[in-house]
Amino acid sequence: MKLRNLTALIIVVFTVLLTGNCFTQQDTSTQKPTRLILKDGSELMGIIEAEDSLTVYFKMLGNVSMTIQKNQIKKIEHLTGEMIGGEYVRQDPNHTRLFFSPTARALRTGQGYFSAYQIFFPFFAVGVTDFLSLAGGLSLIPGATSQIIYFAPKITPFENKKFSVAGGLLYLNSTKTSEKGLGIYYGVATYGTSNTSITAGLGWGFYGSDVADKPIVLIGGELRATKSIKFITENWLMPNSEVNLLSFGIRFFGENLAADFGLIHPSGAEMEGFPFFPWLGFAYNFGVRK
Repeated sequence: MKLRNLTALIIVVFTVLLTGNCFTQQDTSTQKPTRLILKDGSELMGIIEAEDSLTVYFKMLGNVSMTIQKNQIKKIEHLTGEMIGGEYVRQDPNHTRLFFSPTARALRTGQGYFSAYQIFFPFFAVGVTDFLSLAGGLSLIPGATSQIIYFAPKITPFENKKFSVAGGLLYLNSTKTSEKGLGIYYGVATYGTSNTSITAGLGWGFYGSDVADKPIVLIGGELRATKSIKFITENWLMPNSEVNLLSFGIRFFGENLAADFGLIHPSGAEMEGFPFFPWLGFAYNFGVRK
């Protein structure tokens, strides 16, 4: 694919992402969605309108108001999603990543996830502070004489509700310690909400002490389709190469678990048969999301 055709494709993709949001933000409550777990085992979901030392005044999703004595409440859980049109819409729990690339959003202190990419590449990440996260893992390729060890710290110095900036590195090496390490230094920015966003970044590859003089360009995006489904695209534009990696796919998610399926096309490469490589990823998220 020629560069001008690739550029046109990216423009089309992100025009759709920005203008085609399936979830309107109208009538979004600014109050935090809450789940009440009562001592009799029943659960109620809605918003807390007011409370005092003895009573909680609670509005359920169907706009039914209730008065509940606090001594009847076992647990109050503040949920991470939004109230849209009187309906609870959960947050994507894996919002700090596209398929593989990081977004600029931060893990909070104590928040983290365990993931597995292409089955054989497990990954663990945890927020050390609200702006610093550490991640890494070790490949589990059956029959391999050595495995790949990887380490990926990330710093998010700026983040608000719609815009984040982050930087970090991905370092890889063989378990045979005589090998030189390689990887990528990167900077990335994300603009938008958990429903629709764009992520763009630059990355400089390195091998040992040698660093590339031209960056790889990342352009990605997310678009919520339903309460539990999101479309994702992640695209890598390679310097001094006719081959660029384009991808699109889907994410299914619940409160803590997310599963990705994507198709990757190496644009510019000669391929016979089906022109895509499949991508599969799972992530279990833990910790309190703010």
